[in-house]
Amino acid sequence: MEFSYFWTPNYKNELNMWQRIQTLYLAIASVLVGSMFFCRFATILGPEGESVDIMYYEKLPFLLFLISLFSANVIALFTFKSRMLQMRVSVLAALLLLGFQVWLGLDFFRHRNEMVFSFTAVFPIVAAILDVLAARNIFLDEAMVQSASRLRSSRKKRK
Repeated sequence: MEFSYFWTPNYKNELNMWQRIQTLYLAIASVLVGSMFFCRFATILGPEGESVDIMYYEKLPFLLFLISLFSANVIALFTFKSRMLQMRVSVLAALLLLGFQVWLGLDFFRHRNEMVFSFTAVFPIVAAILDVLAARNIFLDEAMVQSASRLRSSRKKRK
């Protein structure tokens, strides 16, 4: 760290994090899952034309699932220094998101006559696809680092 008249920390590693495409994928997935806290899940249509909005946070199982999904995505986003952990957490988040999407789909088919579902019901599948793309790019980065490390070690042995 450099010290000057005004203390300025070194943000070099954090800036390098944003240069990778998987960071963008994970950030978008985190924003999608985080936005579900503030969006409506569905609207119940009454017999006389009145409607009642249901938010995701009003159903406790959905709220707990969203908290775990958001936490997993944020953990995957900020564990960029440990690529294998980042890849595993993003795969776990993708699997949880797929399960959440199936759950939302079952609710849709069970209540499609009395509810109008919001477009946010497809956010989990989009976030799952982004998490899988991030995990794939993290794996490719790790393979590239391992390959470069093998080349460096073989070059040192020859000398």
